Amino acid sequence: MNTNVKMTRQEVEEEIKVLEKIFDVVRILDGEFLSKMQENPCVRVQLGMCKCYEFWKKNKPCENCISVKAYTEKRQKTKLEFLDTDIYLVISRYMEIDDEPCVMELVRYLADDTLIDMDGRDKLVGKLKGYQDKLYSDPLTGIYNRRYFEDEIRDMQNPAGVAMIDLDDFKLYNDIYGHDMGDRVLKTVADAINHCIRKTDKLVRYGGDEFLLILPNMVRGTLRGKLLQIQEAIQNAKIPECSRLRLTASIGGVLSENETIDEAIARADHLMYKAKDYKAIVVTECDKKMPDDEETKNKPRIMIVDDSEFNREILSEILQEDYEIVEAESGREALHKLGEYGLGISLVLLDIIMPEMDGFEVLKHMTEEDWISNVPVIMISSEDSENYIRRAYEMGVTDYINRPFDANIVYQRVSNTVKLYAKQRRLMALVT
Repeated sequence: MNTNVKMTRQEVEEEIKVLEKIFDVVRILDGEFLSKMQENPCVRVQLGMCKCYEFWKKNKPCENCISVKAYTEKRQKTKLEFLDTDIYLVISRYMEIDDEPCVMELVRYLADDTLIDMDGRDKLVGKLKGYQDKLYSDPLTGIYNRRYFEDEIRDMQNPAGVAMIDLDDFKLYNDIYGHDMGDRVLKTVADAINHCIRKTDKLVRYGGDEFLLILPNMVRGTLRGKLLQIQEAIQNAKIPECSRLRLTASIGGVLSENETIDEAIARADHLMYKAKDYKAIVVTECDKKMPDDEETKNKPRIMIVDDSEFNREILSEILQEDYEIVEAESGREALHKLGEYGLGISLVLLDIIMPEMDGFEVLKHMTEEDWISNVPVIMISSEDSENYIRRAYEMGVTDYINRPFDANIVYQRVSNTVKLYAKQRRLMALVT
């Protein structure tokens, strides 16, 4: 199993501080030294580069140097070292620090005059399990951590359901309520998922607010139902000291059969990001309809207000692939459709010069109806005088685009505005 642990020097130094609370010795053996050790075990004595003899009180080369083996096989190796009645757990982890191969060696004293009889064996097993739990447990949530995934799961090829679970708007929770609340959210979500799964299932904190779920021997046809159950449990979870906060998660799931878990994760991750485009949904490869099917796709709705059919057609052509287009050929029709759709309109593209009711009159009515603060307006007009532009901004427009325009610029400014106001609406929903 190739763990391929890659870290920066700074990340390693931070990890060593944590590991030193668990292990008596934590040290890094560089690849150059281990390569020479691999060629000639006596190099320890010859070069005086290693304190193994001094530490283990030996006068000859180690017959089973697992650090050399870990380096050669590019994996983690573990052994017990006995000194009289004292027992040490030795773990050697192959890793790359700033792309340089090396081995992290961890040593832990296990026994206090413990003899390896039946009772001693049970004590030893208990101690080993305790250290393993600490090494592989996420301190915040109590579930498995990323190291466990790297060491034990990545290269598994057993049939299993694989799901990636990502919290929606987690950054907003931290920004609004603080990181302590963010920690409570993560703990609550981990507990909610754990209540839905079997003892044989494995839940891993894969990233900051991303969870990996491995469901061994998941039967085809039941994956989606299980993930929907988990999604509902997350939505119904009560956050300590903030019961009004409602959580949602976007979930992608696949069935892994003739592949490694790592390969299945890549497919599940792709589906999870597809789910995040819509938020709070489950997407699996078993679904008959995917979210990007035209019947189910929930595109943001944009209203184009212009008395020129030609102008409306140009803007529709630019935007229709990613947005649902509503057209209005007059100011009065625009107000009627605003009353009909309300906040179902994500953005208004508004011309100024129109018969009967011009764009400024439309803005005036939107202000009176309190729409302008919730529905962004971008003016698109051939009028480029300072007075027109200043007046438009004073009346609350978000942006002003002059004709003739660049199609790419229009698309990008529309996209940025829609995303900004969508985030603002979610933020207001969280606060209220």
